[in-house]
Amino acid sequence: MLKNKMGIVIEAGKTGYIEKELPKIGENQVLIEIKASAICGSDLHIFKGKHPSVKLPVTVGHEFSGRVIETGSCVNRVVEGDRVTVEPVIICGKCEACHTGKYGYCENLSFTYREGQGSMAQYFVAEQQYVYKLPEYLSYEAGALIEPFAVATHAVRRAEIKLGDKVMIFGAGAIGILIAALCRANGATDVAVVDLSDTRLKKALELGATVAINPLKDNLEEKIAQISGSKGMDKTFECVGLEETFVQAMTALKKNGLLTVVGIFEIPTANIPVTRFITHEIKVQGAQGYCWDFPIAINMTKTIDLSKLITHTFSLDELQKAFETALDRRNNSIKVIVKP
Repeated sequence: MLKNKMGIVIEAGKTGYIEKELPKIGENQVLIEIKASAICGSDLHIFKGKHPSVKLPVTVGHEFSGRVIETGSCVNRVVEGDRVTVEPVIICGKCEACHTGKYGYCENLSFTYREGQGSMAQYFVAEQQYVYKLPEYLSYEAGALIEPFAVATHAVRRAEIKLGDKVMIFGAGAIGILIAALCRANGATDVAVVDLSDTRLKKALELGATVAINPLKDNLEEKIAQISGSKGMDKTFECVGLEETFVQAMTALKKNGLLTVVGIFEIPTANIPVTRFITHEIKVQGAQGYCWDFPIAINMTKTIDLSKLITHTFSLDELQKAFETALDRRNNSIKVIVKP
């Protein structure tokens, strides 16, 4: 019987490993040999011990790709040898949201890594309904980024980006950069990205952003006025998870503008200018995860090159170093890949 070596975060700032025997797969399950797994921003919150929804110790990793090595008797979506990625959600299938196809709002929504199966590992067992084939042109490394691409897809779809929109994105991590790329693909004419890292801003411009703003060098209010003609932005995205950027994203909006919050807030409360909701009739919404977004994200890889986000690669045995590299902004990391 195969044994699976899985990475875990033991305590804040410290990774380790556990080893479990792989169970016999069910009739609708697929056994995947992991080829590449990426560190997510939420993984870094876990590594710091500050993820608001996750307690330590916990298995880690949920952005990955691999090769199918075994299928259950009723599996018909994939065959052995297929290159795949996985949507790492767990839903109850019983609540109203699940029954109406809106599984992203499942009352018992969880993710595989929170339930003992992370992708910083050698193998992964998935239900076939969440397994998606990778296009032949996509490498395993790029395939591991379908999950964050689906997060960005979900956020952009919720924001209903349309032709001519003026958009501002706070945070040039992988999600922020991918949101910028998708906004441009959807027809937004002005896509400004705000971040403190010139390296990340340069990458955002490479993938579709039209304006890069570094608040350490640029006057944010002046830039907003230049782009919007003093009216404010049509849509903004908060992809950092800080009170400061939340307020900036609110106040950057024009009247009746829309802010979509994507970042994870380690501090769950914030002081905000509440009267802005009244005087400008702005709208604020959240975007978490995905719901029927994986197929769209996979299709969009025809025009958006995910491999441009990959900056570092480590082996599974170097998990501690991989997390430290991803967390240290001096390394200018965007996407760090871990390979078993």
